[in-house]
Amino acid sequence: MGTRRKTRTKVVSAVVVLILLAMVAVVGVVVRPGPVDGWLDALSGKPDATPTPAATTPEPTPTPVLAAAGSDGSAPDPATVKKALDPLVGAAALGTTVHIQVVDVASDTVLYERNADRMNTPASTTKVLTAATVLAARGPAHRLETRVVAGSRPGEVVIIGGGDASLAVEEDDKDLFPGAARLDDLAAQVKKALGGTKATRVVVDTSLFKGPETANGWSAWDVSPGGQVARIQSLMTNAGRVEPVHNEFGGDPRYSDPALSAGKLFAEMIGVSGTAVRKGTAPAAGNAATPAASAPAGTAWTPGAELGKVQSPPLVQIVDWMLQQSDNVLAEALARQVALAAGQEASFAGAAAAMNAKLTELGLPGDQARLNDASGLSNRNGITPDLLVETLKLAAGGQHPELSNIFNGLPVAGWSGTLETRFATPSANETAQGIVRAKTGSLSGVNTLAGVLVTKERQVLAFAIMAKGGADSITARQALDKIAARLVACGC
Repeated sequence: MGTRRKTRTKVVSAVVVLILLAMVAVVGVVVRPGPVDGWLDALSGKPDATPTPAATTPEPTPTPVLAAAGSDGSAPDPATVKKALDPLVGAAALGTTVHIQVVDVASDTVLYERNADRMNTPASTTKVLTAATVLAARGPAHRLETRVVAGSRPGEVVIIGGGDASLAVEEDDKDLFPGAARLDDLAAQVKKALGGTKATRVVVDTSLFKGPETANGWSAWDVSPGGQVARIQSLMTNAGRVEPVHNEFGGDPRYSDPALSAGKLFAEMIGVSGTAVRKGTAPAAGNAATPAASAPAGTAWTPGAELGKVQSPPLVQIVDWMLQQSDNVLAEALARQVALAAGQEASFAGAAAAMNAKLTELGLPGDQARLNDASGLSNRNGITPDLLVETLKLAAGGQHPELSNIFNGLPVAGWSGTLETRFATPSANETAQGIVRAKTGSLSGVNTLAGVLVTKERQVLAFAIMAKGGADSITARQALDKIAARLVACGC
């Protein structure tokens, strides 16, 4: 421990700046949390500004520690880190199995590790790999399309799922995925394109996605009534939710058949009865057919002709939503984009193979991941702390700028996403609020955390903690937070 690692990724001298700027870059949806605003001001030579305290979680005073963070200083002392962390890693609340790795990003020095090269159940920290592989495979600016084309007979329209699980129903859905493409916009386009032809039937084409709609390691309860995930189909609205609401705890009710439900909502918008909605495939573009009796004279019906389309926000925004909310459906839909980009089948198996291959292509140890899904809901997944840390280091390193977008989506301790209410108890954990940026993970008996932080000694650390066997999830999460908070406060 404490040796410099064989470098898989070259870490550039501006690594800290990359991490901090990534916190506020890209779409601008995530407000600069905690003292980050002050850190950035200090980096640019502007004086620190004290933020206005929040009502529920007082904002820490901006600290100059991170302003001067860089790669020129010496790495923390591994022996001191070991002395600080050993009692915390051995906490009974974490359970019988704890795998952990902590690395100084700038020097690539391992500061602490235990079973770091052995797989453990990752839960939703799996989404770190999903984010990295889809950003690398598709790029941050890629958009997903939902299209409608003319069916095989006049009046029949086919809505084709393009894998955009963030598709909203109408403007009122904006609180869940702000700026998402909308079904009502698509319906308006189709009605205009039909002109005098009356829509009589809606066909729902979900052929883009293949294979089973639920993964190995999911239980029936996860879909209904648990609402942790929906059946994975290439057409759905609001990630399969019945209502456009995300509940941090307790799950969200989902449609039993998200694609068919979306098709019926669309049908209603264009004046078609829900009984006239069925699943099928879009026809290939062909010759003009006989026009409908209600169509204007001289109007021809061309099967396969496009009648309308809507596009999702840039893929980087969907990645942000996935990480912030830990949205399982978005994760599975994004992983299928990795498969499609690689020419693989858009299925659970195809996505897993494509993700492993993309990780290896990026120079990461892809063989340290055993994936049954891309969300981490499967209890059969296995990932090593080493792979999670290496992925975070690569995202910070500069060789793949598209990966730095991961940091914009990671929740911030005490401020956003799944960490909004974390790092509050015990009070010593509050020192990490606004400083730790990490992905959480939780399954029955499994609690994980992987991300980056900056110590009081001005060093950026990447870490992954994977605990299994804890009897109480609340105390286990507090024990995880205590490890990260200790690293932040450590004078190591």
